[in-house]
Amino acid sequence: MTNVNKTKRGGVNKALLQIKFFIVEFLNLTYALVPNPLRSFYLRCFGIKVGRGSGIHRRCKFFHVGKFSMGRNSVVNFGCYLDNRRGINIGNNVGIAHGTKIYTLGHNIDSPRFETKGAPVVIEDNVFIFSNAMIMPGVTIGNGAIVLPGSVVTKDVPPRKIVGGNPARVVRDRTAEIDYNQSYNYWFAL
Repeated sequence: MTNVNKTKRGGVNKALLQIKFFIVEFLNLTYALVPNPLRSFYLRCFGIKVGRGSGIHRRCKFFHVGKFSMGRNSVVNFGCYLDNRRGINIGNNVGIAHGTKIYTLGHNIDSPRFETKGAPVVIEDNVFIFSNAMIMPGVTIGNGAIVLPGSVVTKDVPPRKIVGGNPARVVRDRTAEIDYNQSYNYWFAL
């Protein structure tokens, strides 16, 4: 392939990437204007799947279109970062408090080229993540686990464990039986 062809192909790729960034920015700017009963439908137009009785509140920031699914009766509260570039899968009856950041992509700090690397994040059923937690790429949070406020989760969390700290470590087991349904699908909420 000649240098001219490589330059043209690189220009096309850059233009397509810029269009994708524009679409993501459009989603982030307009999402807050959509009334809650229509938000799930609106997000589906961008390839984002939100189950019945679930909601993603305003002022959340998506990093990509698609590559995001959330089960029934789950909630993502305001001000969360949802880095769905490699995929985020959230189960049923999950609560994610305000200011939480879920990352799926970063950089290889040991590489001379500093290229990107990442993996999907999986949050299983009945998980609660308290405010201002950070979930790092490739992490799976097991069924019924709790992430305490301000925690930085860098490794998988086993089911029914309570983790906290930076980096997050197991604090103790969750002792109570889980018998609740998250339902926070209000028209307007913080």
